[in-house]
Amino acid sequence: MKDTSIVRIEGLTKRFGAVTAVDGVDLVIERGELFALLGGSGCGKTTLLRLLAGFELPDAGRIVIDSQDMTGVPPHRRPVNMMFQSYALFPHMNVAENVGYGLRREGLPKAEIALRVAAALEQVRLSDYAARRPAQLSGGQRQRVALARALVKRPKLLLLDEPLAALDRKLREGTRFELVRLQEELGLTFIMVTHDQEEAMSMAGRLAVMDLGRVVQVGTPHEVYERPRSRFVADFIGIANILPLGDSRRWLALRPEKIALCAARPDTAHAVAGRIVDAAYEGDRSLYRVAVDDGSLLSVSIANVGRTAETFRRGQSVWLGWAADAGHELEE
Repeated sequence: MKDTSIVRIEGLTKRFGAVTAVDGVDLVIERGELFALLGGSGCGKTTLLRLLAGFELPDAGRIVIDSQDMTGVPPHRRPVNMMFQSYALFPHMNVAENVGYGLRREGLPKAEIALRVAAALEQVRLSDYAARRPAQLSGGQRQRVALARALVKRPKLLLLDEPLAALDRKLREGTRFELVRLQEELGLTFIMVTHDQEEAMSMAGRLAVMDLGRVVQVGTPHEVYERPRSRFVADFIGIANILPLGDSRRWLALRPEKIALCAARPDTAHAVAGRIVDAAYEGDRSLYRVAVDDGSLLSVSIANVGRTAETFRRGQSVWLGWAADAGHELEE
């Protein structure tokens, strides 16, 4: 069978003194996919990205990029480019000069640099901004300049460190689609580090959830959300009610949107009575925390589909119901 991967990570370990930042990671990334490394602060995702770029050297294991072992290969010799969270644009250079900086350092002819810079700016839709300085650009435009600077060197692998972190919420939402569109048009492999679950879920074809230096689950956003392997993944990705299954230390993950909130007992496989202790209206949905008879709290999410939909209030007695297949049994 033909190997379709572009990155193979085998037993990769990186220590900083007594701290193991990356702990025996094995990972395969397919050619042409947008892959996300997702996890909280200190989980090892940024260190893993820096190991791929060659900015850090592993203590054990190896990285193979496009069938080439990267052991001992310095950053500038790798078929990789990295877009940093801060964008790191030179304020005294205009957009075109920023984008072409790496090519000038490599000593390429001026004519070739001009052609490649123009093509990169066209890709990110900034052709009309070539003469502007970074201070004259919006946050989203500066982000696209940094992306063009990474693309102009024609890497086989593009690494993005929290690429949308510097943008405000509204701009992030639009830029997500722009990055996905560009990645699909170029056919490049993007590996993105983020702590933002919504960002990873909406952009990546597959993602790896990391914790304490390890990859704890890999899959599509749908697989990881609907079929989390562990209590950690279920709790980290979105909101999950973790319910015990009998006395055998088994657990069920039940997402808030899988639960019906009713004034009367529902005709569902499972139904429990409770009382609303917290309610939050969030525009497109309402969130409730309901205390049930066994003393536990269940989170419930209701989509606000109609403008005059039934609303529930704090302190109200209610029923919760869910289907037999609404939850997912956790492996650990």
